[in-house]
Amino acid sequence: MADIAAPNLKPLASTMPDKPVHRIPLIRATPENLKGYGEIIDGPDARKVEIVRWPSLGWRQVEPGTGDQGGTTEGLFRFQWHGDVLRARNEAVDDDYVLGWTCQPSQAQEDRRTAPRDELLLWRCNYHPDGGQLFFPLEPGAFVTTLALPGDDIMPESFVAFYSEGGSGLYIHPGVWHEALCPVNDSFRFFGRQGKVHARVGANFPKEFGCYLSVSLRAEDVRDHL
Repeated sequence: MADIAAPNLKPLASTMPDKPVHRIPLIRATPENLKGYGEIIDGPDARKVEIVRWPSLGWRQVEPGTGDQGGTTEGLFRFQWHGDVLRARNEAVDDDYVLGWTCQPSQAQEDRRTAPRDELLLWRCNYHPDGGQLFFPLEPGAFVTTLALPGDDIMPESFVAFYSEGGSGLYIHPGVWHEALCPVNDSFRFFGRQGKVHARVGANFPKEFGCYLSVSLRAEDVRDHL
């Protein structure tokens, strides 16, 4: 099998195609609605991050006490709107990202805001097979999280956006598809904790499905249930 090149996680808008959008439902982040995806947490230490043991490659089993010793890493996760562009930096794994735009990439400006901040056009999502991920807000404000249940055979219809009012955090189970959180405010800081090995499996929506996910950021669009 040919080597797979590492994806560029911070593409310039000028390099991205304009595509149709697929609007996904926005529901309130409650313990009931998040079942299967994750949990609401009331503090950064309220939930232990799950670490998944490495799988065996054949019929011989991984020996007990091995294969899950990577532990966790933690640090600030910063989100910042730059005009029409949402950027983020995860200090726990020393990486930064472009998460999406408030309009089609050809129209997006980074030095000024040209479109209402009503939606995020999301271009990719990923999951971590090796561990869970925890986010706890360090300041007030609402944020939106886009998730899909485990399994590689996803479609745009697989995704749901969850609206959090603020004041509580979010824990995402291993294998759950997600993209980093989207603040409604200009900037936002979270405390983040996740598996230190940090394996990542990703999907590129324009390439795979010919669309962007449209994630509403409007409180008036929030439903209580799917």
